[in-house]
Amino acid sequence: MSTREIGASRLHALLVNGALVVLAVLSLAPLAWMVSVSFMASGQASVFPPPLLPEAPTLDAYRALFSRMGMGRYFANSILVSVAITALSLLINAMAGYAFAKLRFRGRERLFRLLLAALVIPAQVAMLPLFLLMKELRLVNSYGGVIVPALATVFGVFLVRQYARSIPDELIEAARLDGAGELRIFFGIVLPLLKPVLVTLAIFTFMAAWNDFMWPLIVLTDQAHYTLPVALAALSREYYMETEMMMAGAVLTVLPVLLLFLLLQRYYLQGLLLGSVKG
Repeated sequence: MSTREIGASRLHALLVNGALVVLAVLSLAPLAWMVSVSFMASGQASVFPPPLLPEAPTLDAYRALFSRMGMGRYFANSILVSVAITALSLLINAMAGYAFAKLRFRGRERLFRLLLAALVIPAQVAMLPLFLLMKELRLVNSYGGVIVPALATVFGVFLVRQYARSIPDELIEAARLDGAGELRIFFGIVLPLLKPVLVTLAIFTFMAAWNDFMWPLIVLTDQAHYTLPVALAALSREYYMETEMMMAGAVLTVLPVLLLFLLLQRYYLQGLLLGSVKG
């Protein structure tokens, strides 16, 4: 490669990396300003032009959220609902995905194609019949009303099914010949092999449950049952002038899912890549 080509290659790499840095800064700037405002004193963010950094960092906004607004209860509600949805849906989606991938039963492919067709139906269309079903089950205004509809998703079943197809049939047949039942095969052999894709699905599920606003707003009528996004929206209507408190609430909403993603990023990418290659 000549000196001119090397120079052109370096210039191209510099331009691409520079553009990526600029895009990263533009993407992170609102998040950074949100964190900065959450540490400002009351009223400081309302001046014009708004300051970028707090003059004297303070935790007053966070104290007000937990002491006056009872945000601790809403935070605990979100943790309870999100963890329950994640744990239960992982089990159900893993079982269903494994069944569609490895178990032979009549109408398996037709049923799976029907499930995939349901992906084109907007979630908002199903909210009314789903609410009526929760009403008949007496789950309105309860944590169960939020948790039960999220116990299985077409996306989760599809993701596990694509990954489970890579498990060798000989391994499962050998276990059956040794006298192992289907539950023992699933929990003892299949489930450990599904770990990468289950971690990926856990991140997706937890983030969706944690950030869900519309369905908890519909099914929960008692303020004591509110999750964090619903409580923050109600808070913004009542204290819309207190920007610092709103930003502190937004930080509390974003921080758990951000930390979860950063901690499990390696497993998340591994599950996506393996699922796309093996599926």
